[in-house]
Amino acid sequence: MGKPVKVAFVALGCAKNLVDSEKMLGQLAEAGALITADESDADVIVINTCGFLEAARAEALEAITEAVKRKRKGPCRRVVVAGCLVQRDGERLLDAVPGIDALVGVHRRDDVVTAALKAVPRRKSRTTPRPAVDLYLGDYYPYVAVDTARLRITPRHYAYLRISEGCNQQCTFCTIPAIRGPMHCKPVEVVLAEARELISDGAVEINLIGQDTTSYGQDLGYQPGLAGLLREVDRLDGAQWIRLLYAYPSVFTDEMIDALADCPRIVKYVDLPLQHINDRVLRAMGRRVTRRRTEDLLDRLRKRIPGVVIRTTLIAGFPGETPAEFEELLTFVREAGFAAMGVFPYSLEPDTPAGRMSGQLPAKERQARADALMEAQQEVAFAEAQRQIGRQFEVLIEHQAGRGHFVGRHAGQAPEVDAVTHVLADGLQPGRFVTVRCEKAQAYDLIGRPMQAILPVRQ
Repeated sequence: MGKPVKVAFVALGCAKNLVDSEKMLGQLAEAGALITADESDADVIVINTCGFLEAARAEALEAITEAVKRKRKGPCRRVVVAGCLVQRDGERLLDAVPGIDALVGVHRRDDVVTAALKAVPRRKSRTTPRPAVDLYLGDYYPYVAVDTARLRITPRHYAYLRISEGCNQQCTFCTIPAIRGPMHCKPVEVVLAEARELISDGAVEINLIGQDTTSYGQDLGYQPGLAGLLREVDRLDGAQWIRLLYAYPSVFTDEMIDALADCPRIVKYVDLPLQHINDRVLRAMGRRVTRRRTEDLLDRLRKRIPGVVIRTTLIAGFPGETPAEFEELLTFVREAGFAAMGVFPYSLEPDTPAGRMSGQLPAKERQARADALMEAQQEVAFAEAQRQIGRQFEVLIEHQAGRGHFVGRHAGQAPEVDAVTHVLADGLQPGRFVTVRCEKAQAYDLIGRPMQAILPVRQ
């Protein structure tokens, strides 16, 4: 047996892409590859790309270009590019960045082992032609991508669990259906099996993800839908927090709200990307919802689940968005009381209906509107943080930040995207829960001490 192939892996994109990265890492490790964090010492560099927005594509192209440079200068002999950008652009990537050795589309994810570990003879000279690029491309076909046996990138105590792939919503600004295909859900038994594996691997927090989690089960004919799945996952032993992300507002039912309210392990947190609030803009976006229905949903969530934490995402500067429509959105942000919010300046995607609309706003104006929305939300979030002072809540410890200083999250703080809670104490352990009393707020973040250790930490 020869030396194991050293593979460096670059994981880009959202949590859904991260699950793909973890699965591919697991497959490579099972095949005998040695996973390394040092790209300069790798035989193979694999980049799992995002292709959703222009900024993400630029980041991916930069990572690919850097990997190709390393191949020319160092021990790296093979560069493999996978993921959404590959599915979107296909062989056009080879013209954008010459030197790629293999392309792996999202629907042929499992071919990453073959693509990465293919034996490549060393070139005798610079004039020796390189082998042809290996292509693992293909259109969507009905299948269930099982995500077991992952080599997880996240800390051991939390994990993402994908319950579905693809989307049927057809928002006019979105490229996901073209890249990932129509929505296809994992059967309940597959979701539960993956959850049990993650729990046995140490995860105490499970974050449920998909392009549209609220439509879960529609393609399966599973009548209980997301509400039924939440109740099934809630019965699993081991996970203390189960979090719902990427919920679509137009299909959020009372049964789902009841499940969120009733299930003790389901944290009272909803990630609800709204994108806009003006009716005309919502129609232009293809969102299948109105301002009245949106406000009714927010009201039902808050009445049925007192204290529920709602996070949202908005798009600023959509084609044709008038100053008055933007002001309506800005006022809505100030009044809606979201605990957290993300804003994207509209990204012009040429292959989408929105990309062909008239009234495209200058990039500078889109960014200015995004900044104004975040400034308005900042006031809301800072005020909410101040209201937490004096309250007690459970915190999941993430990591130690210094002597007598740990960083964690309470149930209303999702990993990676939300604020954090700083816990001033000694002897805490990542992955463990501690009851904390909030003593102060620092911008978005909270600062507190464990209830059993209120005295000041020694300096």
